[in-house]
Amino acid sequence: MAGEAKALRDRAITDPEGFWGDAAQLIDWYQEPRTVLDTSAAPATHWFPDGTLNTCFNAVDRHVRDGRGDQRAICYDSPVTGTKRTFTYAALLDEVARVAGGLRRLGVGKGDRVLIYMPMIPEAAFAMLACARLGAVHSVVFGGFSGAELSTRIDDCACKVILTASCGIEPARLVEYKPMIDEGRRLAQVQVEHVVVLQREQHRAALDGGELDWADFIDGAEPADCVPVASTDPLYILYTSGTTGKPKGVVRDNGGHAVIARFTMEHVYGRRPGDVWFTASDIGWVVGHSYIIYAPLLTGLTTIMYEGKPVGTPDAGAFWRVMEEYGVQGMFTAPTAMRAIRQQDPQGLLKAQYDTSALEHQFLAGERSDPPTSDWTGALLGVPVIDNWWQTETGSPMCSNLMGVEALPMKAGSVTHACCGWDIQVLSDAGMPTEVGEIGNIVAKLPLPPGSFATLWNNHDRYLSSYMEAFPGYYQTGDAGLIDEDGYVHIMARTDDVINVAGHRLSTGQLEEILTGHDDVAECAVVGVADALKGQLPMGLMVLNAGCERPEAEVASEVIARVREKLGPVAAFKKARVVEKLPKTRSGKILRAIIRAMADGQPYTVPGTIEDIAVLDQIRPLIEP
Repeated sequence: MAGEAKALRDRAITDPEGFWGDAAQLIDWYQEPRTVLDTSAAPATHWFPDGTLNTCFNAVDRHVRDGRGDQRAICYDSPVTGTKRTFTYAALLDEVARVAGGLRRLGVGKGDRVLIYMPMIPEAAFAMLACARLGAVHSVVFGGFSGAELSTRIDDCACKVILTASCGIEPARLVEYKPMIDEGRRLAQVQVEHVVVLQREQHRAALDGGELDWADFIDGAEPADCVPVASTDPLYILYTSGTTGKPKGVVRDNGGHAVIARFTMEHVYGRRPGDVWFTASDIGWVVGHSYIIYAPLLTGLTTIMYEGKPVGTPDAGAFWRVMEEYGVQGMFTAPTAMRAIRQQDPQGLLKAQYDTSALEHQFLAGERSDPPTSDWTGALLGVPVIDNWWQTETGSPMCSNLMGVEALPMKAGSVTHACCGWDIQVLSDAGMPTEVGEIGNIVAKLPLPPGSFATLWNNHDRYLSSYMEAFPGYYQTGDAGLIDEDGYVHIMARTDDVINVAGHRLSTGQLEEILTGHDDVAECAVVGVADALKGQLPMGLMVLNAGCERPEAEVASEVIARVREKLGPVAAFKKARVVEKLPKTRSGKILRAIIRAMADGQPYTVPGTIEDIAVLDQIRPLIEP
C-alpha cells in the first residue's frame, strides 16, 4: 500500500480517538465532545457521547450561514414525469423548516418516530431533513413495498406520523401508495396518529377524515428551528431488506453518522464543497440515505435526485444525459445498473451522444462488481471505476480506494483496502486467521468506526446474536472473501453462497466473473445446487446482451468450457441456463437463496422486496429438479 493512504489508515486503527477527534472538527457542534470513544457497552461502540449537534443544521443551515445560500443543493430530475426542479441551499432551508413546522404542529418532537413512504421526489428529502431538524427519528420505507411490509415497520418503530405521496411512477405503470398505506395500518397493531399525503398530478388519492393533504400540512406552519440532540441519539431507523426473516431495524446515530458521512465524501469519494454528485439509487436504501441526502449536503455538494431507471427512461443513455446536463463530477450506482445499460447497449453507442467530460470518478457498490462490468464501464467513460464494499449496518464504505487521498493501483475484482477505522480480517469457521488468498469469513475487528450501528431498534439481543457472537471481538459481516498477497480485499459472496463441491470451496463471485467475461453474457447468477454424490454442484443463470442472435445452447456450451479452462474440472460446472431476467430485490440484489431453493425443490418465502415476482414463474421450468 502506498504512503499517504496507508498512513491515514494506520493512524485510524492505532489512534482512533485522535483520528476521529480530528475528523469531528469538520462538524458544527452545539457542545463539542470531550470524550471521543466510549466502549463501556462493548461490543457496542458509542462515539462522541457527550457532544450535542443537529444533523440538519450541518447539512443545510450552516451553508446558508456561511454565505453559500445561492449554491444549488438539490437538483431533481424526473424523466418519468418530465419534471426538473432545482433548490438552492437557501430554498432548501425554507422548505425543510416549513415541513419541520408542519410536523411540530402535529405534535412531533425529539425522539418521536416518523415513517416516510415516498418516491424519489424532493419532498422526501425535505421530510428526512425536517425530522433531523426536530430531533425526531425517521424511518424511510421504499415506496412500493406492500402493506404487510409496512405493517411490520409501523409496529416495530411505533411511528407517530406517516408522510407519503399519492403514487410512485414506474416507466410502464403507476403505483398507488394510499391502498398500501391503508393495508399497512389495518394490519398493524400500533395506531398511527396522522397520515400526510402529497398529491401528485399523475394521480390523486382519496383521503378520509383523519388524513391530511400535504398542502394543508405545511400551509401556515411556522418554520421550526433546529433542536440540539445528543451525538448518540438516533437519527434514523432503516430496516434491512433481507430475503428471509423479520427485517432488522438498523439504528444510526447523529454524531458518528455526521462525522463519517462528511469524512468519506471527501476522502473516499474525492469530492469537495461545490462539486456536483450523482448517486443513482433510492432513498429507501442505505446508499440513498448516506450518499444522495446526508453526505453530499453535509459536505456542501450539489446532489442529484433522479426519479428514473438506468434503462427505459427513455433509453440506456439516461445516466449519460444527466451527467452532461448537470456537469456531474462523481457518480455512484450499483453494478446491476451498469449491467442493465450494457445489456441494452453493449457497444455503448448512446454514450457518444453526450459530453461526460466533467466526470472524474465512477463508483460502484451494492453487489459484487464483476471485472467485465467494471472494465466495460471504465472503457466507456474513460475514468477510474472504483468498487466499494459496505452494508446497511455500517452506513459507509468498509473497503474502497481513497480517491480523495491517494489513488492506489486497482485490481480487477477487488475493493482495494479497508477504509479508515476498519480493521478487516478473514477467519475460518473455527475463528482462526486464514492463509493469504484463502476464502473465509470476512470480519471487522472491534471497535467499529463512527457511523456504524450500535444496536437494532428495540432488539439489542438480536444485534448481539446476529453480528457479535460468532467471532468474539469481531463484527460478523456475513460476507465471504479473501485478502491477497498485496493486502487487497476480495469480497466473493455471502457466506451462504460459497459452494462446496466434494470438499472444494468455490466462490460464486469467481464463477460469475468467468461467466460475465463471455462477450454475449450481460449478467448472471451462480448458485450451489444439491447433489447426492458431490454435495453441491454449481448452476449458472445467464442474461444475454440485447441483440444477441446466437443459439442459447451454443453460448451455454462456451461458458461451460470457459469455466473448465479457468478453474479446471474441480468446478464440475455443467449447468448453464439462459433466462430473460434474474430475480432481484428492488435494490438490485439477486435473490440467490430463492434460486437455490427452487433448484433444490425446497420451500421458500418470496420477500416483499422482490422487484418482479413474475420472473420466478419464468425461470422455474428451467431450474426445478
